[in-house]
Amino acid sequence: MKTSGYARRGTGYVIKKEEVNREKHEKEGWSGQLLVVGVLVPASSCTDGDRMLGGVPRDVLLRPLTRSEVLSVMLRLTVFGAATYYSIKWVVETLDPTQKQKSQAKERAEKLMKQIGVERASLNEYETNVATHLVDPRSIKVTWRDIAGLDDVITEMQDTVILPFQKQHLFQGSRLLQPPRGVLLYGPPGCGKTLIAKATAKASGCRFINLQASTLTDKWYGESQKLTAAVFSLAVKLQPCIIFIDEIDSFLRNRSSLDHEATAMMKAQFMSLWDGLETGANTQVMVMGATNRPQDVDPAILRRMPTTFHVGLPNTAQRQQILRLILSGENLSRAVNLSELAEQTDGYSGSDLRELCREAAMYRVRDYVHMQDMRQIVQQLQLDDHDDEPEEDAQLRPVSQVDLLLGLEKMRESKLATVAAKLGEETECEILDREACLSLYLPTELICCPTLLIDVLFLFGSPPCTVMGPSDLDKGWGFHSFGTKIS
Repeated sequence: MKTSGYARRGTGYVIKKEEVNREKHEKEGWSGQLLVVGVLVPASSCTDGDRMLGGVPRDVLLRPLTRSEVLSVMLRLTVFGAATYYSIKWVVETLDPTQKQKSQAKERAEKLMKQIGVERASLNEYETNVATHLVDPRSIKVTWRDIAGLDDVITEMQDTVILPFQKQHLFQGSRLLQPPRGVLLYGPPGCGKTLIAKATAKASGCRFINLQASTLTDKWYGESQKLTAAVFSLAVKLQPCIIFIDEIDSFLRNRSSLDHEATAMMKAQFMSLWDGLETGANTQVMVMGATNRPQDVDPAILRRMPTTFHVGLPNTAQRQQILRLILSGENLSRAVNLSELAEQTDGYSGSDLRELCREAAMYRVRDYVHMQDMRQIVQQLQLDDHDDEPEEDAQLRPVSQVDLLLGLEKMRESKLATVAAKLGEETECEILDREACLSLYLPTELICCPTLLIDVLFLFGSPPCTVMGPSDLDKGWGFHSFGTKIS
């Protein structure tokens, strides 16, 4: 009979195991399995050979395990390991539902940091979240050549924004030559503000953070302030750096007593880190914003953006340049007159002109599809067999002046529908009384396009008025910050 045992901590006793004679019990009809009887004996009575780690006797390990026993142990370990893994994973996801998003953000941030040439920068959790909005300047396809009609703005941007980053030694000897900490681009929608920001990042070669308001919002109290601090700490690590905020009026709008506490604290910290007591004098971080409602931006934010650029609606010459740029590389008819088209598109922005040209190009595609359908119908109706004749290589016809005028007409209809929707339910009924028409608030797009304004007046049944010049406009029209009121 063999004995073995192990010591219990804090006691003077051990569990002593006795193996009963296997042969004796097999003769008596036992199944042949190991029978262990444990008794409690004093620890002093056990020898060193009897003490085993885990309480497993040596003679049990001497016998080789059967195949079924090995498979049973492996199956139990596998099931137990899988259950443990998924249990821990479920607990972690329950405690932190954003764990998967954080891991994906970390991978994306590391990839972007490698693309811009920064690999050894140590980032915390919040800086990693902000780093997912980094833009590699080399991946931007917009250059100054892709912008037409804004030569004055481009020249000022090159001198004010790009030159301080490229020629730093020229701006270090004087306080007056310090580059601005903020630049604001404002003007009507679709006039090229975002294009200018992209071209600026491309030309300067600076690290570019495309900051969005959703990046700094979090449901947990205090997290928005930490993300705001991470924006500027990351920008300092990546300097020279440009932080671009599109539609800045929705993010840093006028503060009021109705603002939420977390929002007010986030705005205050943003301004403090942007240009406060702890802001370094030689920090090469610039905030660039774009908006079409500058009157909604907080005055403290406007103070931190001393350099402003108005990107307004193009004039006739600028519209002609934009049309020439949009239609460059297209197959145009010789009868196309861009000068005439530019005169007829008064009040149209650059995006409107692009949509006009796209609509004009679609007319030739429709004609091509229509001709192909007609050709198939004719071939089916013909009695002769023309299967052996080669098919002609049909090509799209050039864009004609008629296509451009049809596109212009469709754009006018679209603008009229938009204006009618803005005016509300009153457009559904006929307005025969001039006094009722005088009380309407018309959007500023109408003033930018006098022809469209006259069309709307005829739509409402209002008698036309004759305007001789700008002085008559001052007499007959009153301007409002949010629109224009007929008075």
